[in-house]
Amino acid sequence: MRAVIFANGAVHWTTKPQPLPGPGEVSIQVRMAGICNTDLELLKGYMDFAGIPGHEFVGRVVAAPDHPELLGKRVTAEINLGCGRCRTCLTSGPRHCPHRTTLGIAGKDGAFAEYVTVPASAVHMVPDGVSDREAVFIEPLAAALEPGQQLHLTADTSVLVLGDGKLGILAACSLRLQVPDIVLAGRHPRKLAIAAAQGVATRHGDIAGLREAFGRFDVVVEATGRPDGLACALDLVRPEGTVVLKTTTFAPTPVDMARVVVDEISLVGSRCGNFRLATSVLGHRLVDVAPLIEAVHPFDAFPEALAAAARPGAMKVLVEF
Repeated sequence: MRAVIFANGAVHWTTKPQPLPGPGEVSIQVRMAGICNTDLELLKGYMDFAGIPGHEFVGRVVAAPDHPELLGKRVTAEINLGCGRCRTCLTSGPRHCPHRTTLGIAGKDGAFAEYVTVPASAVHMVPDGVSDREAVFIEPLAAALEPGQQLHLTADTSVLVLGDGKLGILAACSLRLQVPDIVLAGRHPRKLAIAAAQGVATRHGDIAGLREAFGRFDVVVEATGRPDGLACALDLVRPEGTVVLKTTTFAPTPVDMARVVVDEISLVGSRCGNFRLATSVLGHRLVDVAPLIEAVHPFDAFPEALAAAARPGAMKVLVEF
């Protein structure tokens, strides 16, 4: 099979044998995959990554020796692949298994390849009414919904999503289901308009303008993708408020911890989310992800797709197999 490898800051094509499913695994022929900011950070050196990246995808099961009921099904898959035996896996699931691999990120070849293998327990079937283009968003939409699972958000909670990139827009549009008056702040009117069309209050401007218009917020979801995003979020959250951290960057994140201590601010890391919830939200048409798609490139043109995804202000770039 053909696959893409990231190594030493460069992109390479490779041809390798089609992976065979191990015990309890299935083999999936990839139909479409998405390029996300994490992939771009991996290329820069985040987590010292080298291998086949890609973790947002949809495909069809072509081999399932231990689970024939999945054969031929259109699916996506969780990215955190636990051992299934440790206390963490048995009590709270694979997300923080100390022995886990992470699809396309750590220890497990990802979906920028014609085939990928994953445990059958990680597979989620895609509803018939959800297109391949939409299904690629199940993983990032799950991550966007996760703050609503981690925090007790009510309709009266004042919530700001900081950053109008793909994840910020998804977070604002999906968390609006819990917090009708949620605000999305960013720098790009074109992007803010995507969220505004789905009923989200948006604000274009600087921190001073935000504070003048809204004061400080109970909760700030930091999704800027920038190392200085946390510092900006601390300027906008009230004392005893909560900052939810979504950004992961290769560059270090500077922060004045004295502000966190003095104002008794809670910092909540938020990474992946619940695929069942995201699939349901998509299936019931509660969030429209189609406006986030900027371009679809054939797999043969992966370098061009990657370049398009890396352009400042780019929205979601998809790769079709």
